[in-house]
Parts: sequence; structure tokens; C-alpha cells
Amino acid sequence: MSIDIRPIQFPRDTMAFIKPWWHINADEPGWVPPLVMDRKKFFNPAKNPYFQRADIQCFIARKDGVDVGTIAATVDHGHQELEKGVGYFGFFEFIDDIEVARALVEAAAGFLKDKGMTEMRGPFNFSSNHDFGMLVEGFDTPACIANPHGRPYYGPTCEKLGFEKKIDWYAYWMDAGPIPSLVARVSERFMSRHPNVTLRMVDLSKFDDELQILLDIYNDAWQDNWGHVHVPEDEFRAQAADMKQIIDPRLCWIAEVDGVPAALTVTLPDYNQVFKRMDGKLLPFGWWYFLRSKQYINQLRVFILGVKKEYQHMPLGAPLYIKTWEEGLKMGVRGAEASLIVENNHKMRGAMEKLGARIYKTYRIYSKAL
Repeated sequence: MSIDIRPIQFPRDTMAFIKPWWHINADEPGWVPPLVMDRKKFFNPAKNPYFQRADIQCFIARKDGVDVGTIAATVDHGHQELEKGVGYFGFFEFIDDIEVARALVEAAAGFLKDKGMTEMRGPFNFSSNHDFGMLVEGFDTPACIANPHGRPYYGPTCEKLGFEKKIDWYAYWMDAGPIPSLVARVSERFMSRHPNVTLRMVDLSKFDDELQILLDIYNDAWQDNWGHVHVPEDEFRAQAADMKQIIDPRLCWIAEVDGVPAALTVTLPDYNQVFKRMDGKLLPFGWWYFLRSKQYINQLRVFILGVKKEYQHMPLGAPLYIKTWEEGLKMGVRGAEASLIVENNHKMRGAMEKLGARIYKTYRIYSKAL
């Protein structure tokens, strides 16, 4: 049977776009269904400011009367200022059929070429400021919150279609236990010698003000990271508003130097452990699992740890790690994932290894010339 590829339009076709993911991943134990209400908002150009900063076209593949795959093609205007001619692909889900994958890639590539792109890179859902990467190692455990999972055949299929590795990103795992003595000593010595450095918990009662601090540190600390695109304030606030209800202030800390915010860490309870039970829906029983979330969550994700460039000569990460570690132990979690860390960020990777962390998942960005 022939494979039909059809372009779609948001928000009208949101449910048609996301619905195939359930049967594509039906026998993949590590896959966590997205929340439908969240995806409806994300794919609505009137509610997601990112659509104002990118040209986006999504496609659905149909075979034998069944929708069997999806892909998005994106031209990020901000990234064009950094690397002209690089377009993104993402939301690449497909049954184990290389011809389905090929047809989807050709459709996305056609859109990108029409926009003048010379390279196709991804997966990015839609950009590096959203979830990204194709899981190539670490399928034995579900993805932590705000990370993709995927099927084991995705990566090999991409390589058969001519994609090559661009760069890898790692997820590190840390088991709960005593705070590593080396990091504890570094933190204690640094804090004793620098009384002008203070740590404080994020204040959710001043959410808008705290978000501004987070945005300033994020864009400053990550500006030299591979693939980073500056996040405009409206887009950042839209994403943060969606996450507010799952933020635990005990796991979010700001380091100030002479009263000026210099570094921060944001760690999230792994609500994917709840979302998996909800199967993407609040009704009829999803709300019950969400209200009882503490019963199911026993791990964390270190989501953000950033230090402004002018303070990166100071080991501010050590006391922030210690605070997060202490709070995590009080919660009784079994451990935490720190992700995603790009393979060439040797400083951050070294810090992880000093904490006793190990790489347990690898996410890959692929590239293909157009």
C-alpha cells in the first residue's frame, strides 16, 4: 500500500497529530504519554509565542487507513542568526517501517528546502529550548519529566536514511545516599571564605520576579552552549507558567553574590511517574493520580543549574548541589537524574562525576545535508 503524507494545520489538527503516538508506542514500556491539555496549548499558535518566531509545518503519515507517523519541520528565526541555513525536524514518531520514516523525512526536507535551508537537524520539539534529542542508549527506564523517550529503532532508521551524528547529550543518574565528601568540603570551604555569598530558596509568592531572575541567568549562562538560542521573555514565561504547579520551592535555590543573583538550580519532582498513570488525560481518573502524586514520585530531575559568566570562576555549583541533595534526602527519594548535559561540557560532566553520578541515557542530535 502507498504511504500518504499530509500537512496539517494547528490548532485544528492537534488531536490528529498527537493521537498516533499512543499506538506507535503501545508496546514501549518506557514511553510516557503527554498530557493532552498541555499539547493542545503547546500546538496552539494563539497560546504559544514560539509560533511567532519560527516557520513550522507538521505532517502525518498514513498507511492502510491508519495514521502511522508524524514529523515537524521548523525554521527557527533566532537560530538563523547563529547558523544560517540550518532547519530543525522534531516530533518524529513512526512505526517500525523505514518507508514510513523516509516519506516523513522527505516531506519535512521539502518544506525546509523551500525555505532555503541547507541542513536538517534534530530532533527538536520544536527547538533547543523545548525537549530535544533522540534516545540512543538507556531504554530500560522511562524518561524523566520534560525529556523524550522514543523507540530503539528510531536511531538506526535515521542512520539508514542518511542522518549522521551531530552531537550527543547525556543524562546522569545519582543514587540517594550520603553527600560526597569532596563536594561537601569544597562547598564548606568556599562558603566560609566568602561571607558575601548567600543561598536562598525560590519564593513562589514572587513568581514573576523570580522568573525574571531565572531568565536572566539562563540566557547568560547558556549563551555559549552548543545550539543555544536566546529565549524571549514571553516564551519563557509561557513555559514557566505551565510548570508552576509542579515546582517544589525546596528544590529551587538561588546563589547571590553581594546581593546580586549569580547562579541558580531548579530541580523538578519526576511527575512523569504520575503522568504515565494518567495516560495523558485528567478525566475520568487522571486527576486522582495527580492529587496523590506524592505517593508515586520517588525520583527527581536536576533540570537547570546555571552560573552567570562573570561568576563562573567561583564554585557556586557546589553549595547549590548540597542544598538540593539535602532536600532530596529529606523527601526520601531514591535518586535523581541530571540532564541534559552536552558531551563537550567537560566542566559540568566533571562535576557530575565528582558527585558519583553515571551516564545512564544518551540522547543524540542528528544532521543531514539537504
